[in-house]
Amino acid sequence: MKKIIYILLILFLPLNVKAINTSASSAILMDMDSGRILYEKNAYEPRLVASISKIMTAIIAVESGKLNDKVTVGDEILSSYGSGIYIKQGEVLTLRDLVYGLMLRSGNDASYSIAAYVGGSVDNFVEMMNKKANTLGMKKTTFNNPNGLDEEKGNYSSAYDMALLTQYAMKNKEYRKIVKTKKYQLKTNMNTYIWHNKHKLLSSYEYTTGGKTGFTEKARRTLVTTASKDGMNLVVVTLNDGNDWQDHKNLFEYGFNNYKKYKILSKGNIKIDDAYYKKYKHYIKNNYYVLLTDKEKNDIQIKYKINKIRKIKNNMKIGTINVYLNKKLIHQENLYIKK
Repeated sequence: MKKIIYILLILFLPLNVKAINTSASSAILMDMDSGRILYEKNAYEPRLVASISKIMTAIIAVESGKLNDKVTVGDEILSSYGSGIYIKQGEVLTLRDLVYGLMLRSGNDASYSIAAYVGGSVDNFVEMMNKKANTLGMKKTTFNNPNGLDEEKGNYSSAYDMALLTQYAMKNKEYRKIVKTKKYQLKTNMNTYIWHNKHKLLSSYEYTTGGKTGFTEKARRTLVTTASKDGMNLVVVTLNDGNDWQDHKNLFEYGFNNYKKYKILSKGNIKIDDAYYKKYKHYIKNNYYVLLTDKEKNDIQIKYKINKIRKIKNNMKIGTINVYLNKKLIHQENLYIKK
């Protein structure tokens, strides 16, 4: 089997980009669509992450398919302390209600009830959290509880890992709906609740689409925020940041003002001058977009790697299309043929 490599250069005009910084110990600004990192500071360093751990708790609950189930609160909440929604043993809520309380009010008691119901026990649920983290490639992450409390064993992760988790969670429609909710009301067999979202940027920064707050004495302030503008979908994560609200605004403005979304590959037929497969059409299955500065547009390179296969079948993969930025591979798309 022989390989043929074709190279395509994309050339544009350059423009300078202003630098940005934060007061966080660890921080990241990521494009949620392509996964490209636009800014990072100690982004791969594992740290205590406090209540932003609840993003994992929430997405596992949402994906369980049990949001409409009625949950009777048990004695699992007796170990809860710190922020809560103040539910009581014997109180009946839907799993969906508990997830709203978890994400809007950072309810540690809600996290234990969710874990006990979805996982069968809190310990089993924590195992589910770690398995999910491993599946998502969160290499610097270890969960010891469903909420982020750290007086005994806290939850450790990195800014990059939490951005990966958020990128994944925001693909879920139900999760997106929950985290962008500013106010939630419900009535149970014991109480009536009105919960307002603790994430201030939902009210003070117009492009905000969701996120999660966090704080403990050991972890200090942690914050995840997502925002969308002009087709760009960004996530910011900061760990141990005393000026997090402003830092998140600044990072989003940096991203929105200096980057634009470009379509690099279009799904469907791809015209490639290849004699070996001249009887076939070439095609790819996905569009590929990436955020670039005007200067970076000058540094995009596309390479086609085509394998000469003897036994040709219709709609088979024959190679890849590789996208490079500054000679670094940023995306790989499978290339197919059809009659």
